[in-house]
Amino acid sequence: MLTHAQHQLPFKTSRHICRLHLFEDSLYIRKIEAPKKRLKLLEEIPLNPTFHNPTTMPGQKSVNQQSWPQDVGILALEIYFPAQYVEQNELEEFDGVSQGKYTIGLGQQKMGFCSDREDINSLCLTVVQRLMERNQVSYQDVGRLEVGTETVIDKSKSVKTVLMQLFEDSGNTSIEGVDTTNACYGGTSALFNSLNWIESSAWDGRYAIVVAGDIAVYATGNARCTGGAGAVAMLLGSHAPLVFDRGLRSTHMQHVYDFYKPDMSSEYPVVDGKLSIQCYLGALDRCYQTYCQKAEACLKQENLGSHFSLDSSAFFAFHTPYCKLVQKSLARLMLNDFLRDPDAGANPKYSGLEAVRGVKLEDTYFDRDVEKAVMVASQSLYKEKTEPTLSVAKQVGNMYTPSLYGGLASILGSYSCSELAGKRVTLFSYGSGLASSMFSLHFSEDASPGSQLERVCLSLCDLQERLDSRKKMPPADFDKMMKLREETHHKAPYTPVGDVEALFPGTWYLTEVDSKHRRKYERKALAQATSIPSSPVAAAAPVSVKGLPTASAQAVAASTTSN
Repeated sequence: MLTHAQHQLPFKTSRHICRLHLFEDSLYIRKIEAPKKRLKLLEEIPLNPTFHNPTTMPGQKSVNQQSWPQDVGILALEIYFPAQYVEQNELEEFDGVSQGKYTIGLGQQKMGFCSDREDINSLCLTVVQRLMERNQVSYQDVGRLEVGTETVIDKSKSVKTVLMQLFEDSGNTSIEGVDTTNACYGGTSALFNSLNWIESSAWDGRYAIVVAGDIAVYATGNARCTGGAGAVAMLLGSHAPLVFDRGLRSTHMQHVYDFYKPDMSSEYPVVDGKLSIQCYLGALDRCYQTYCQKAEACLKQENLGSHFSLDSSAFFAFHTPYCKLVQKSLARLMLNDFLRDPDAGANPKYSGLEAVRGVKLEDTYFDRDVEKAVMVASQSLYKEKTEPTLSVAKQVGNMYTPSLYGGLASILGSYSCSELAGKRVTLFSYGSGLASSMFSLHFSEDASPGSQLERVCLSLCDLQERLDSRKKMPPADFDKMMKLREETHHKAPYTPVGDVEALFPGTWYLTEVDSKHRRKYERKALAQATSIPSSPVAAAAPVSVKGLPTASAQAVAASTTSN
């Protein structure tokens, strides 16, 4: 366990020094505040009248090429999920399976699903426009937009190009990025690409937006209950309240057919369930081992100890095919810690694991005795560090690429900024095929009124209210909708028949697919302008750009924007 003196983990690269703030198991997390109280706080924050001026916006900076941009990370985050769901316990009865198979065995409560009115384009249109509106960001101030998705409805035209219609009125066509695809990993790859852009010589000081969106559907059978749908959009820049730990990232990639979609005419994947679980857990082991090695090298370099473990982060978030696998994943990390720790026998938190001391990780993927022992031993850590990340996953299901970032939204929607300030989240991303990474971010220390961290938390304080406002549908209606999607997925011409009134206000929806497969969309009107709480990005001072005349970031943005 790290002492208080070891909470800061310095590490170096060839061009910079950065500090990682680590947290030990003893840190206390208070109970969450009532949503109504926090929503009131949001309403009391005055709007920033200068938000359109990029010279006063954090993250939208001119960059000095001789140094790294400071605190690169997430300035704002928005999540969207469909307005209807099916109860998993009712689906158990409808499917004729044993009671508790989906709810206890998989750990799922509800599953969101789309009608034929929504597709991957409409999901991403909705979440991006909500991100821009709720944070009062000008479309001219975006310099990169990248989409991570595995929901392919066109083998050539990207979702990103569809999103460009949101930027038409601004005249901004100078926006880098397209789509990135590898199963559920595409969103993370888009995120890494965008972070790399901000830290590169190509960055012109404007924001990057990363969108992760998917519709997860399965053929009739055992896997259908693990579906879901949704999208997450993240606004990236410097001076962010959620700061990515630069240089601390591990990756494992491998060729395997655990889950894939070879039939371009179908939304359904081909799945080898047992192999997929083995690949997921194996990738988790490899990523965690490399991540720990990098972190421990930093500790040793600064004489701050030599051990990194589950005690070193406040939260651990995982890609979530289903919630029970995530609980097993946290237990898996404890098993890694136990096998790596030479003094594990003297640590009471490993009580009950003595019998598994000599096991090899690769022999334990389906060992029930080992699994049970580490699940019991890690129960309290799971409740503290991982269960808070699963509120969206339990109630929406597997969103594929946005799944991991729905976990981040769950944290932001469950705690106040003062409860999160300075704490770290370690994240594991997995996409079948396979691609995986482990990385981390920390919340800024500034939790003062009007701070960027407070604004991000308050923008998601109504997350549970949004989930509760969805409409419950009978399993029979869900089954009919799945059959309709199956029959019309690539049909042209086609006019959708789903009920537009059932959609959330502000949702984009499909109106027509013409004979040439060209899709047209409209947006359902907002009920009231106040239905989306306002949380403008706060002010900050500009930084000069080497190689350009001394000017504000507004001038830089204008020089790269088509009029």
